[in-house]
Formats: sequence, C-alpha cells, structure tokens
Amino acid sequence: MEIISSHYLISNADYKQCPVPDRPEYAFIGRSNVGKSSLINMLCNNKNLAKTSAAPGKTQLVNHFEIVSDDKKKWYLVDLPGYGYAKISQSSRRRWEQMIENYIRKRENLVCLFVLIDSRHEPQTADLDFINRLGKWEIPFVLVFTKNDKNKPAATKRQVETFLSALNENWEEPPPYFITSVINKEGRKPLLDYIDALNKSFKRL
Repeated sequence: MEIISSHYLISNADYKQCPVPDRPEYAFIGRSNVGKSSLINMLCNNKNLAKTSAAPGKTQLVNHFEIVSDDKKKWYLVDLPGYGYAKISQSSRRRWEQMIENYIRKRENLVCLFVLIDSRHEPQTADLDFINRLGKWEIPFVLVFTKNDKNKPAATKRQVETFLSALNENWEEPPPYFITSVINKEGRKPLLDYIDALNKSFKRL
C-alpha cells in the first residue's frame, strides 16, 4: 500500500467530537519526544503533516488526519498526546489522561493503537504501565520502536529483547512490533502493509 493523499482534518479534546466513525482509524501514541509526529510524517511522506517540536508535549489534543491510499480507500490516522508528560500542572495531566483514556476506550472505529517506544532506552515504567492498561482495557495494539538510526549496530535488537522480556511479567505472549527510523524510512513499508491488511478486514459499523 502507498499513501497518495494526507491532510489535517480536526483537533478536539472530546472523543464525541471526533469525525463520524465510518472508516478504519489508527492512532499513534507514546511518551513525549518519542518521535511520534515525525513517524506519522514519514509514513505519509508529508513532512508538514503533523507538527513536530524539540520540546516535549507539543501535541495536546486528539488530532485527526484523513488519509487516502492507492487502492482509493479512505481512513483516519490520529496523533494522540503523549503519556510521558512535559512540564505541566497536575490538573492538565489529569485532563490529558482522561481525554486519552476516553478516546482509546470509546472510539468505536479504532482498529489499532500504535504504541511508540524509544529504542535507545531501557524499558521505561511509563511505557510498561500504559501497555498493561491497554491489556486490561482489551485494546488491540502493536509496538513501534523508533530512532533505530541513533543506535549502535545490534543495540536496537538488544533493547527490543529487553523490553519484550519486561512484558513477560504480565503478558503470555508479546504483541506484534516494528522497528523504525524516520531518517532512512526503515519500517515504513511493513507498517503500511500492516495497516493495509487491517483496512481490508474492516467492517463498516
């Protein structure tokens, strides 16, 4: 699959204000500064689609983008706020957490959640806790390890294995995962092929 069109649609703080759920939807989430917006732009081959920033916490709303693939299918891609928050107040943090949870648990056409993990680091508590909550909520998700180009050879493989081992405490088997690099577009085709397969199995609500 290839994306032939992508454009920003709407931002909101309430899942009830999201676009009509008449097509498959895929959301991307991760700790702040994991490279989420850059990955979205790489997948869509549109460097100006999602706003990127060196400062964590740039994304503060549920941001919808309308995508058209080369098979003429239309679907939504969603950029969610991070769960490893920048320097914000406790009230803002609670508001973000509730907004994210409401969207993830109640958005009826959400096909899959892509959880981004920085491949440079050891397993982070924020990532593990969030993934365990997804299990309790029975949300379908996959892992996307980012910034592979910033690692030394074989380092990503070691970090991925360490992360999956950490999940073994609460999971019988690990979720599907992808390894990516925005710089050299590694992982782009496997991710798009995965979405393409899910698109084909999507049943209109």
